[in-house]
Amino acid sequence: MSSQVDGHGDCVDAKAIAGQGVPSKPIAPKQGTSEVDSWPHVDMTYRYRMDYPSLGQCIIINNKNFDRSTGMNVRNGTDVDAGNAMKVFSSLGYKVKVFTDQTVQQIRELLYNVSKEDHSQSASLVCVLLSHGDEGVFYGTDKHVELKVLTGMFRGDRCRTLAGKPKLFFIQACRGSELDGGIETDAVSDDSPEKIPVEADFLYAYSTAPGYYSWRNTSNGSWFMQSLCEMLQRHGHVLEIMQIMTRVNHKVALDFQSASSTPGFSAKKQIPCIVSMLTKDLYFPQ
Repeated sequence: MSSQVDGHGDCVDAKAIAGQGVPSKPIAPKQGTSEVDSWPHVDMTYRYRMDYPSLGQCIIINNKNFDRSTGMNVRNGTDVDAGNAMKVFSSLGYKVKVFTDQTVQQIRELLYNVSKEDHSQSASLVCVLLSHGDEGVFYGTDKHVELKVLTGMFRGDRCRTLAGKPKLFFIQACRGSELDGGIETDAVSDDSPEKIPVEADFLYAYSTAPGYYSWRNTSNGSWFMQSLCEMLQRHGHVLEIMQIMTRVNHKVALDFQSASSTPGFSAKKQIPCIVSMLTKDLYFPQ
């Protein structure tokens, strides 16, 4: 179906477009642990603990207006995305904070401050990033910053109170300027310390595949955020996060097609890209 509504078209979140080798050693298994294949037993070895006093924070950065020097258009429809994200993550139990029209410096300071907070009583962290973008970069209102600079603040060696806990980043932004024309088809254990990779326990949910535009409807919001919020609302307390994200991919891929007045931009498709470094299953608490 087309996402064209009430004469409003689809647009993309990018710039304005005219018309050594040491063999690894296995880690010895822990002593005195056992598993049983019975129900309703839940083996927490492969499931994140979510019963902390707080589920955690959800930080939403919603950039709509940009300095003229960036060459970026106003992102009409992004307020719908921010509102929907605030509603659904609040309903899941997160403490949501929304920040609008942030410069790169403001974004860096904001996320740095969050990374330095004490998250020892929190189960996780969510960050929703809504803006223009390109491959590997995210736009503040004045210029762009590498995404890895922002997400890297929460690595296990830099934000120790979130080490071993899920850190979820949902990124609505372009990752290039390719168009998809489509194709027709018939934790860490509580009782003993462990050493984990600093990049572990991240989920990066990108709105589109590397190199491609990301579509946003000026009335209903972006295809990705519409689908994400709907699937979290429907399945958030039942399904594991990767099952939910697969449903998001399905909806974006099949339910949307661009309707644009810009030549060559109509009847285009999109597929989100889910990059997981999670080490356990993640279920949001009931």
